[in-house]
Amino acid sequence: MILHAILEIVQWVFLGYFLLLNGTYLALTASALFGLRRYLGGGNAAERVYARLEIPISLIVPAYNEEATIVASVRALLQLRYQQFEVIVVNDGSRDGTLAALQKEFALQPFPEAYRVQVRSKPVRGIYRSLTHPNLRVIDKENGGGKADASNAGLNAARYPLFYCGDADSVLDPDSLRRAVRPFLEDPCTVACGGTVRIVNGCRVRGGFMERVALPRSPLVLLQIIEYLRAFLGGRMGWAPINGLLIVSGAFGLFHRQTVIDAGGYRPEAIGEDMDLVVRMHRMLSERGQKYRIAFVPDPVCWTDAPEDLATLSRQRKRWQRGLADSLYHSRKLCFARGSGAAGWLAFPFFVVFELLGPVVEVGGYLIMVLAWALGLLSMQSFLAFAAAAVGLGVLLSASSLLLEELSFHVYPRARDLLLLFFVAIVENLGYRQLTAFWRVQALVDWLRGRDVAWGTMKRSTKWQEDEDQPLP
Repeated sequence: MILHAILEIVQWVFLGYFLLLNGTYLALTASALFGLRRYLGGGNAAERVYARLEIPISLIVPAYNEEATIVASVRALLQLRYQQFEVIVVNDGSRDGTLAALQKEFALQPFPEAYRVQVRSKPVRGIYRSLTHPNLRVIDKENGGGKADASNAGLNAARYPLFYCGDADSVLDPDSLRRAVRPFLEDPCTVACGGTVRIVNGCRVRGGFMERVALPRSPLVLLQIIEYLRAFLGGRMGWAPINGLLIVSGAFGLFHRQTVIDAGGYRPEAIGEDMDLVVRMHRMLSERGQKYRIAFVPDPVCWTDAPEDLATLSRQRKRWQRGLADSLYHSRKLCFARGSGAAGWLAFPFFVVFELLGPVVEVGGYLIMVLAWALGLLSMQSFLAFAAAAVGLGVLLSASSLLLEELSFHVYPRARDLLLLFFVAIVENLGYRQLTAFWRVQALVDWLRGRDVAWGTMKRSTKWQEDEDQPLP
């Protein structure tokens, strides 16, 4: 009887946790809906007002062993529709022909430039300037073991007040910089802006630009599309209006250069350098008592490659979870700090309770419920009620994010694509979500044990950029 009573209490605790978790996400989705309507409603007017007001931007592109794709990536960046920008490629001690490919394609020559070290990075071996593109420079440096160190080297060389730091294999929308700079023009207190990242698998890219949007054939990637919609349109769009955004994606982020330098730049020891930087910026600026804003633009501004096999996806999600734990722990003083606003009083505790510890509660809840039912200590009705609440609310949340996509940007115009994504939004909660939760629990255990888990080789699909010279079917 006592054990049965304990299980009843545990059941209600888990059920309450899931209700609170998904209820909060639904509230964020509602906030995102109002934010989207406001953003889209003022979009045309804002574009007319700020059409001629563009802040110069430095585009920093860390590259390590990117010989096969670096030339196409740089060419695409050089063709972005923006008045004044520079491209800084940071060759992070590549062991292949990355530097040679750049030298050959862009006529690079050594350039005796004054290099001012404002944030730490590994030593720079040389600086090159293109004879054919005056706004292109290449920094050749010793390998720093990660994107953070290479980004810091680019940050030291940057000349403009704003900088973008992305991945060498990302695909940017031609107007991405115009959209991302809008919050800086609207509010001088803006110090960072993130943008919506979508999955490029299944699409067609020509010359470094998106030519045709389509769904991938891989079921695993389809599941990730729903995740991305929920994370960006539902989550980040919901936190931005109250200045509680703690993550600006490493695939696309626009930052105020001096503020990042004041925060110490990217932390090379950080596991997730993108979130770590944003949380540290919140902490530094709130401690100063400085008015600031970290914004988000919902337009699809960047397309990135998603893992197509379970092993690669597992490594990616585990790294994300370890990065989350490391970032929150390193800036733990932000939590409930005086003057920290929504970032410290709402977003930070939310990320600790629901994002960091959520997988532990979810996996533990499932295991306890299954064990109790197997031992006959829990009725079938109670078990089904628990499963329906946990899964049903997840389906509702995924479907809501898909609805936001349909009401806003309508990226996938075909009806059959929407029907397929709606089906995936249901299936995602029947095994896939539980699997990723299990991976995140493993990652949290590794982080608590201080185990240094290697990033590993990340297999990438390049089908979307193959045979670019061939006509479209």
